[in-house]
Amino acid sequence: MIGLVGMIGLLGYISWNPNEGFGPFRWYGLCWLIGLALAYFIVKRLYKEQHIKDELFDPLFIYCFIGILLGARLGHCLFYEPDHFLTSGKGFVEMFLPIRFLADGGWKYVGYQGLASHGGTFGLIVALWLYVRKTKLSIWRVLDNIAIATGTTACFIRLGNLMNSEIIGKITDVPWAFIFEKVDAVPRHPGQLYEAIAYAILFFIMWFLHKRMPEKIGTGWYFGFCLTYIFTFRFFIEYTKEIQEAFEASLPLDMGQILSIPFIIVGVWCMIRAKKTAVQ
Repeated sequence: MIGLVGMIGLLGYISWNPNEGFGPFRWYGLCWLIGLALAYFIVKRLYKEQHIKDELFDPLFIYCFIGILLGARLGHCLFYEPDHFLTSGKGFVEMFLPIRFLADGGWKYVGYQGLASHGGTFGLIVALWLYVRKTKLSIWRVLDNIAIATGTTACFIRLGNLMNSEIIGKITDVPWAFIFEKVDAVPRHPGQLYEAIAYAILFFIMWFLHKRMPEKIGTGWYFGFCLTYIFTFRFFIEYTKEIQEAFEASLPLDMGQILSIPFIIVGVWCMIRAKKTAVQ
């Protein structure tokens, strides 16, 4: 049971120390599974609304799952911990296998510790490009459908980060601050929760808009709006979060902000392009 959230201190900070899960299940993995499952059913419904054949939908989940996982893993390893993963053969192996080599020569299973959302987004786009090459569907229609469902998956991934007490925020005295007991004993911004709420709101906005403007599906507008919304919010929310790697302290912007800028530019371009493009 989570039941470990309590109110402490004069300002009522939230003491956060949930267990890792129940039985063999871990909260982070469950959140990923729930987020992907919700997106699966949402996109399946969108395909049905658009009279796209079931056999064209069936392989989509596999493409998305592999693309997101591989892209998110490589994104973290290449941009956040290149000194570990790219400087030795063991590090290179750890980049692809969910293990860590031990000093005594052995190894242990640790799961994929380190997944970057920017890499996951890029991996998803590449996977969808491969998918449309096989199915001959319009890339813009597929991207728009995925974009409408993206908020649910993004929300649950950040809830998984919250359950793991990772990607924590900076020290603060706001009354809703969390004390992540697994990390330290000081109140911090719950940056993961900020993002989860923002992405949940994104889904409801997208669902409302697609009902009001179904003719825009296939122009790339929803994909552009999704990228612009997510990564603009991500850029500013980084100001409340601790840097993830020491080298970021010397940068004018942290890595999350630097990587967000290209996605914002692409998102704005897609929205502008959509105004001049017929539905595909």
